[in-house]
Amino acid sequence: MRNAGLGSWPARRARIAPARDALTFDGVSTTYAELADRTTRLARQLEQLGVGRGDRVAYLGPNHPSFAETMFAAHLLGAIFVPLNFRLTPAELNYQLADSGARVLIHAPSHRAEHQAAISLDGYEEWLAAGSSAPLDVPVAIDDPALILYTSGTTGRPKGAVLSHANLLWNTFNLLVGADLASDEVTLVTAPLFHVAALTQTLLPTFIKGGRSVITPGWDIGECVALIEKYRVTYMFGVSTMYGDLAASPHWRTADLSSVRMLMCGGAAVPDAVIRTYQERGLVFCQGYGLTETAPGATFLEAGDSVRKAGSAGVPVFFDDIRLAGNGEIEVQGPNVTPGYWNDPVATAAAFTDDGWFRTGDIGRLDDDGHLYVVDRVKDMYISGGENVYPAEVENVIADHPDVAEVAVVGVPDARWGEVGRAFVRSRPGSALDAAGLREFLLPRLAKYKIPVHVEVVAELPRTGSGKVLKSALRRLPMNA
Repeated sequence: MRNAGLGSWPARRARIAPARDALTFDGVSTTYAELADRTTRLARQLEQLGVGRGDRVAYLGPNHPSFAETMFAAHLLGAIFVPLNFRLTPAELNYQLADSGARVLIHAPSHRAEHQAAISLDGYEEWLAAGSSAPLDVPVAIDDPALILYTSGTTGRPKGAVLSHANLLWNTFNLLVGADLASDEVTLVTAPLFHVAALTQTLLPTFIKGGRSVITPGWDIGECVALIEKYRVTYMFGVSTMYGDLAASPHWRTADLSSVRMLMCGGAAVPDAVIRTYQERGLVFCQGYGLTETAPGATFLEAGDSVRKAGSAGVPVFFDDIRLAGNGEIEVQGPNVTPGYWNDPVATAAAFTDDGWFRTGDIGRLDDDGHLYVVDRVKDMYISGGENVYPAEVENVIADHPDVAEVAVVGVPDARWGEVGRAFVRSRPGSALDAAGLREFLLPRLAKYKIPVHVEVVAELPRTGSGKVLKSALRRLPMNA
């Protein structure tokens, strides 16, 4: 095969284990042979729409087998896959579609965005079936771009992090070294596949091993417990909120979780109490640290250290290195690190040191055993329910409100979501700004998880000597101050 990228994976897997189930969704399973055929037909249909090497193919919608099929089909053609966050507003989605220059958008009927070549899943099956099954073997190099994943920037404008086929492959290797996934793996995919962790920590490693991915459109505790029991799920990924909710639910005591060999968590630190709750059930709980730009695994804490090193993000994954800059900022180097940002050489240059290490923007410390602890965020980003939220983006939208003179947003601890936003707003003279009205203004403009839970109207904001807003002082303020 001349295709060295992910587009060749369905055919490679099909020639090894054609009858093995690759994907299961809503009670219907697709074998590796069937998936290889469907991916080829879809690629042929995309080709008829003018998609070729280097073009961008976007996908919008909840988890569904068509997500994987669209990704592999795009990669068969040497195109770049752009998974979109279906939680975003139309304005946010339209920006990303325009910035990426997507030639085609495949979307769920429930999620739409403005695009001249939009294919709805309503007619997807008939459209795919009409495609030719003639084999494709477009030359694709391992270092060619595979994904553009949009991550909100500190300037308030999302940046498209580019991940190459090599980045994804090396991340898969790192995951398989740290986690003993097997060919009989049954992986429950509940976290959104548009997030790099769900895609590259569950679906791709399971696929390369020849296991089965049981895909759900979202996280529903009762449904997920039923799927674990029905399909004897062995592996799943989630964020801290998901695991905490499961342990607190009525299903926890009666759920048959005996098939589960490993649980992986990312997105935010996991409370020690949650880890202990799962370990008391005999469940192996692993976690790590990473970013979209590192595909995402940078460090990994193996199960045996999860109690002894509680609060740690682990040690560098096998093919990575990390170091701390003079200010404590975590820097990463390895073959899974992004080559840069889409059409943004300035942001790309700023993201790397002179000797080629990626600046994460996070502050960390290392203990005597080399375990990493993430202690602060240079860029003020906070994580709410596993979703990255950048205050500058939220502040830019709030500032558009006609009654807002100035605003500062910080992340504050939250028992359910890990962190939520707290906005301090200085209103314009003579206005009657209130929290409820501001939230109503934000609903059509920001994804719900970005909208601050706490809104406080203040007379002034604390500042440094140079006039900058002192966010450290805001974080220290008691609630309802």
